Amino acid sequence: QVQLVETGGGLVQAGGSLRLSCAASGRTFSSRAMGWFRQAPGQEREFVAGIRGSDDSTTYAEYVKGRFTISRDRAKNTVFLQMNSLKPEDTATYVCAARSGALIFTGSSEYEYWGQGTQVTVSS
Repeated sequence: QVQLVETGGGLVQAGGSLRLSCAASGRTFSSRAMGWFRQAPGQEREFVAGIRGSDDSTTYAEYVKGRFTISRDRAKNTVFLQMNSLKPEDTATYVCAARSGALIFTGSSEYEYWGQGTQVTVSS
């Protein structure tokens, strides 16, 4: 079993930065692919970024590439999402997810474990 707890959301002005954290509990965290997704009111949940379990290689959605960075601290069982140059359209609930395998998938159905989410609001 894996439990995920996100922190770090909040209100920020456009152009600002936030760093989200996802603390994981449970065994074999280091071998899992982890992902960040987001969901705005009335919108579908969408993939933001993922980090592979085997070598920490990363994948980003086009709409955040160059602005967001996903990373992992294996000693602390924590995954981070550094978000820079935030835009009002980044406003959403950001949710951390984990899957059993090491590969990154962009589809939410590939992830078995989900956190509760943390709200990010970007004002214009």
